[in-house]
Amino acid sequence: MTNTATAALLTLDDVRAAAARIAGQVVRTPTMYSKTLSEITGAEIWLKFENLQFTAAYKERGALNALLQLSEEQRSRGVIAASAGNHAQGLSYHGTRLGMPVTIVMPRTTPTVKIMQTESVGGNVVLEGETFDEAYAHARLLEAERGMTFVHPFDDPQVAAGQGTVALEMLEDVPEIETLVVPIGGGGLLSGMGTAARAIKPSIGLVGVQATLFPSMYAKLKGLDLPCGGDTIAEGIAVKEPGTFTSAVLKKIVDDIVLVSEPALETAVALLLQIEKTVVEGAGAAGLAAVMTHRKRFAGRKIGLVLCGGNIDTRLLANVLLRDLARSGRLARLRLTLQDRPGALFKVVEDFNRHQVNILEVWHNRIFTSLPAKGLTAEIECEARDREQIDLLVASLRAKGYDVTQVELG
Repeated sequence: MTNTATAALLTLDDVRAAAARIAGQVVRTPTMYSKTLSEITGAEIWLKFENLQFTAAYKERGALNALLQLSEEQRSRGVIAASAGNHAQGLSYHGTRLGMPVTIVMPRTTPTVKIMQTESVGGNVVLEGETFDEAYAHARLLEAERGMTFVHPFDDPQVAAGQGTVALEMLEDVPEIETLVVPIGGGGLLSGMGTAARAIKPSIGLVGVQATLFPSMYAKLKGLDLPCGGDTIAEGIAVKEPGTFTSAVLKKIVDDIVLVSEPALETAVALLLQIEKTVVEGAGAAGLAAVMTHRKRFAGRKIGLVLCGGNIDTRLLANVLLRDLARSGRLARLRLTLQDRPGALFKVVEDFNRHQVNILEVWHNRIFTSLPAKGLTAEIECEARDREQIDLLVASLRAKGYDVTQVELG
C-alpha cells in the first residue's frame, strides 16, 4: 500500500508540518530497545515512551497541533471538548499554557481523580449527563452557544497529524523498525502514525490493537456486527463508535487489527512495570499484549510499540499487579474442608510451614456452607516462590486426606 490512497485525507507533509509546529513544546520521548521483552516475545521490541509526556500521554501532540492553528478570535473565545481521559488533560494543559480558555465536558459519572487532574492543568470542567454521548451532545451545544471551537479527541485531521509525529520520531531513531503495533480507540493515533510511516517506509507493517470488549474499529473495517462494552482496563481505547475520518484513513493503510483479552492487557501492564520499571495504563500496554497474544505473527520481526499513556488509577494498578502474581503462581488462595474442632487449623498450618509457604490471610466459613454443622471451610491466601511450591503443598495436604481446591482467576 502507498500513502497516495489517503492523500486527500492526510499526508506526510501534514504530519511534518505538525512536527515543526509543536517542536520544543512537547517531550521528544525516547525509543528504546527492550532486551528482556524481546527474549520473552521472540520479536525485537522497541518501545516509544509516550507516558513520559507532561500529562503522561501522547494526546498532547494532536491537541497542541490543533490549538496552534486557531485564529486570534478563536483563541479568545476558547476551546471545548468532551473527554474524561488523556485528551482532556492534554488540551487543558496546552490551551492554558497558550492563554486560551479551555472547557471540558465530562459525564457526572467521571471519577473524581480525573476531574481533579484536568482542573490541575487549567481546564474548566463541566459535568453533564450520565454517559459520554450525553456529555458530547452538551459540549456541542455549548460550542454553538458560546462560539467556542470544538477540538475532537481523534476524528480531526489536525489532531491526527499531531499524533503522527510519534512515528516520525520512532523511524528517525530506529529506521530499521519493520512493523508498528499501535492501540486503536477512535483511530487518531494510528491514522497519523500510519500515514507518516507508510510514506517514509512503504514496506512497513501497520497493525492496530483493540480490546476484545471494545472491537469497534475492528468490526467496522471487517464488516462485522460485534457487541461493544464492558469493564476493560484499557479505558483509553474503549470507544464504541470510531471516527468517520479515521476509519476512512485506516481502511486504506492498515494491514490488520487484532484483539487482546483483559488477562493479556493485565499481564502486559505488569511486565512493563516489572521489566522496564515504567507505569503504563491498559491502553498503553495493548501493543505488548498483542505481540504476546499473537507470537507467531510477530516472531523475529523488529516491532515498534507505543506506550501511549501512563494514567492508571493506583488502586487498579495494585489489583493488576496482585492478579499477575496469582496467575504466575506466586499468590494463591486455597479452599479446604475441615472439622470444626480444636487443632484442626493448626495441623494445616504446620504443612504450610514445612513447605515454607507464607500465609497472608485466613477466612473461616461455618454458616454459609452446605457442609454438616460440625464442618467448616477455610480459605487461606498464601505466597510462594513459584507455582511448583504451591503445587507441592497442595499435593501434601491431599495426601493427608484434606479436600483442597485452588481458587482460580478468570
